Amino acid sequence: MNDSTSPRAPQWSTSPSSKTRNVVQRSVTALLDALAPERVLKRVEQLQGSVEQHRTPTGCLLQAATCAVSVSWFPDPAKDAPLGELHILVWRGKVARRGTPRSSKNATLVTELVLRPIEPPTDDCIWQSTDGARYDTASLAAHVLSLLEAQIVDEA
Repeated sequence: MNDSTSPRAPQWSTSPSSKTRNVVQRSVTALLDALAPERVLKRVEQLQGSVEQHRTPTGCLLQAATCAVSVSWFPDPAKDAPLGELHILVWRGKVARRGTPRSSKNATLVTELVLRPIEPPTDDCIWQSTDGARYDTASLAAHVLSLLEAQIVDEA
């Protein structure tokens, strides 16, 4: 493995084991659950808060009135990302979702953050961004929420 202080993510000499892939997938699911829990069917629909949470099997969208944050997991291995990549996008405006009417104004991308799982994980995954910042799953969820809050403040 490479030096742990290196900003580049260490590479495995062989392809990751299924155990490692399962730990990464559990970390992705935990992150998505923290940001946008899956909805449970209820007899009475709750009122929408100031931030709408929309969930897909591989991501989520947190939509505020004038901005949004989307999180997407791409599990397919690539040469430089054997366990996949997590993309976090900060948007200005309303993000169009499948099955909803298109808005007259398109959302514009403000910030993009790409993270990859590093080191063979044990219980929780360590995520490293392309700029070298590292997060565990809980701190990454907090970081995503802080990105949305900062964009809401900027839009106000």
